[in-house]
Amino acid sequence: MFMLKVENLHVSVSDKEILHGVSLNLEKGELHVVMGPNGSGKSTLALTIAGHPKYTVTEGRILFEGEDITEAKPEERAKKGIFLSFQHPVEVEGVKVINFLQRVLKNLRGIDEVEAYDMIFKAVEELGLDESILTRFLNVGFSGGERKKLEMLQAYLVRPKLLILDEPDSGVDVDSLKVIASIINRLHEEGTSILLITHYGRILEYLKPNRVHVLKEGRLVKSGGVELVRIIEEKGFAAVEEL
Repeated sequence: MFMLKVENLHVSVSDKEILHGVSLNLEKGELHVVMGPNGSGKSTLALTIAGHPKYTVTEGRILFEGEDITEAKPEERAKKGIFLSFQHPVEVEGVKVINFLQRVLKNLRGIDEVEAYDMIFKAVEELGLDESILTRFLNVGFSGGERKKLEMLQAYLVRPKLLILDEPDSGVDVDSLKVIASIINRLHEEGTSILLITHYGRILEYLKPNRVHVLKEGRLVKSGGVELVRIIEEKGFAAVEEL
C-alpha cells in the first residue's frame, strides 16, 4: 500500500485549471522530490494534498494510506499524519513560539502543556537550534533561515507520517540550509515519508531522494532517479522533456 497516491489530479483556482492530470505514488519511508520552473504548479500540488480550501479538485483523487482524502478538511489530514511546511510561513504578532508549539503538540499529539514544554526544549537542544527563538513572537522579524528552521522544528516535534516541504531551501543561507537538510535526513531515517518541492537542486546535495518528478505547466513530464537533478542543473528543465 502506498503512503500517498495521487491519481489524475486536476486542480483549479478561481476557475483556472493549474494542474492537468498529475499522478504520482510515494511509498512509506520514501523521499520524493518534485522539481520544476516557477509557475509549474509545484506549490499548488503541495497545498492541494494538504487540503488548502483555495484549491479545488475538479477531477482525480488523493489517497493517504489507502484512504480517499480528496474531500477531507485540512485539520483532518493533519490529524491523520500529514504535515505541510509552508514556503512563506506567516507572522503572528503576540503569539510566542513556545506557546504556539505547545498548542500544536496538544492538538495533534494530545500532549499536555507541561510535557510539551520539556519536549520542545529537548528538541531544540537535539537539533542544535537557538533557544531564544522560543521566546519570540511567531515568525515576527525572523530571517528566511529562522522561519524554515522553525518549520522543521515543528515537523520534528509532530513526527508526521507524511512531511510535505514547499521549497525549504528558498531564501536561506548555506549554514541554515545544512541545518534544515540534517533535520530532513533525521526524520527520513526515522521513517517519515517526505515529498520535497524545489525548483533547484542546492538542498539535494545533502539529501538522497528515492525518486525525482518534474512538473511543467501543471503536468508531470518526467519521473526518474537523481540523475534528473544533474541534467536539470547542467542543461535546464527543457532538456528533461527530450529524454
